[in-house]
Amino acid sequence: MVACSQPLASEAGMRILQQGGTAADAAVAMAAALNVTEPCSTGIGGDAFMLWFDAKTKEVTAMLGCGRAPAGLSLETVRAKGIKGLELPPTSALCVTVPGAPMLWDDVVKKFGKLSLKQVLQPAIELAENGFPVSPLTAAAWAQLMKQLTHQGGEGIKSLLQPDGSAPRPGQIQKNANLAQTFRSVAEHGAKEGFYKGRIAEAIIKALRERGGVMEPTDLAAHFSSLEQPIRTTYRGYNIYEVPPPTQGIAALVAMNNLEGYTGLGQLHWGSAEHLHQTIESVRLAFSDVLAYNADPHVVPVPVAALLDKGYAAERRKQVLSPDKAAKMEPGKLKVHPDLQASPTRGGADTVYFGVVDGEGNACSFINSNYMGFGSGIAPEGCGFTLQNRGHNFILDPDHPNCLAPGKRPYHTIIPGLATDAAGQLFCTFGVMGAFMQPQGHLQVISNMLDFNMEPQAALDAPRFCLAGVDSAIGPSCVRDSSVQLEEGFSEEAAEGLRKLGHKVEANVGNYRRAVFGRGQIIHRNAQTGVLWGGSDPRGDGQVLGW
Repeated sequence: MVACSQPLASEAGMRILQQGGTAADAAVAMAAALNVTEPCSTGIGGDAFMLWFDAKTKEVTAMLGCGRAPAGLSLETVRAKGIKGLELPPTSALCVTVPGAPMLWDDVVKKFGKLSLKQVLQPAIELAENGFPVSPLTAAAWAQLMKQLTHQGGEGIKSLLQPDGSAPRPGQIQKNANLAQTFRSVAEHGAKEGFYKGRIAEAIIKALRERGGVMEPTDLAAHFSSLEQPIRTTYRGYNIYEVPPPTQGIAALVAMNNLEGYTGLGQLHWGSAEHLHQTIESVRLAFSDVLAYNADPHVVPVPVAALLDKGYAAERRKQVLSPDKAAKMEPGKLKVHPDLQASPTRGGADTVYFGVVDGEGNACSFINSNYMGFGSGIAPEGCGFTLQNRGHNFILDPDHPNCLAPGKRPYHTIIPGLATDAAGQLFCTFGVMGAFMQPQGHLQVISNMLDFNMEPQAALDAPRFCLAGVDSAIGPSCVRDSSVQLEEGFSEEAAEGLRKLGHKVEANVGNYRRAVFGRGQIIHRNAQTGVLWGGSDPRGDGQVLGW
């Protein structure tokens, strides 16, 4: 079974499963297909993360495909170029970190797949060469993000536009022959030789240098994915897995630890002010810590064990949270950075998430992103894709753990999730894309399933809250002032109840603005029967396919 945000990508994944591929093969096929059909959200010029469940061993493994800052990019370099404040401009070439997705795609297929990379990328190559009809939702995003492309200019952006230079309209056929050639290069030579070296690497360096970037060929050639142990907590007796830092997966787990302390949650009326208050406050408390301490653990120490300790969660609930009011949030005092105060950390909303379970019971939870729409908007000539701007999420503050440094990975918002039962059997793959909505979404859909016994589609259909619009700087404002948006579907009584508790509520957020609540996918496996049950978010174009 596949669950994906775009039907043509779902079909690509199903095609690979029918050819005998594993969940890993199908996931990479969907990632590449989404680069074709949703280039304003994802692509080979971005980063990717994966959680893998092995049905035989019941082991869960994380693979991180996040790029690093160039070796020549430091805080001193940035200041010397006249950039002030706490962030790099989102369209600056200095925001471009090394793309991690292509190496991860290659490594995932080699490590967990059965097919060749050439077979896996073939559906996406055909989509790019033959073209596809653009959906209304994608066309709207494409048009909205045109300024990212036109601001950068250059020959490279032509592959992402119609022949007349416009964004594709709903129903128009969009082709991308240059992207097909990029995929062929990776398929035939592997990511190391076919992307991080040779023609594509040269085009990347040229595009960045023309715009003031400092990336060198050695930065690309040195890139590698990392195979790591996932981080884990338990919630209502289930094991919940996330990718470790520098991602914000830890925020979802800390929030679950916080919420688990409310033992009667499932007996409350779903969507009531009391239910929402407890869930919202659990998320705010989690962010108050994670925004202060999370960074690249290969460069600075991150107190993962301390943050995930159940005793720490109980202590924080007792010290901070109240059933009667929205609390003032400050980071807890942990040993690594005892005097640290949270600095603003931003989030881009443009990401794709999808899940796969194959016939052997293996599962893959996968996420891929450009960060902000088309990312930096910089398109290397003749390549058919744009480069991410993940470096915008560095903090230009030498006292913050997420401060920019050479070779460092920035705080990452994108997170895939996976859950197993107490016996270690697969319970579900899950994810909710959308910047800082992601850990909020993870908590809400898991709570919907485990506290309120919702099936996957109902868990995704249910209205959601978001601590702040994903277009704004979420940390620390939403943590400190308790601003929250409620999607259409919550009662006015619930909204007014939250206001009385001190929350600043914007209610009845609907139509296209529902995008702030993310788009999710779930595949649930029944441990007794082996039956798979998928759900795809109605806020997107997604589709679940089974075979």
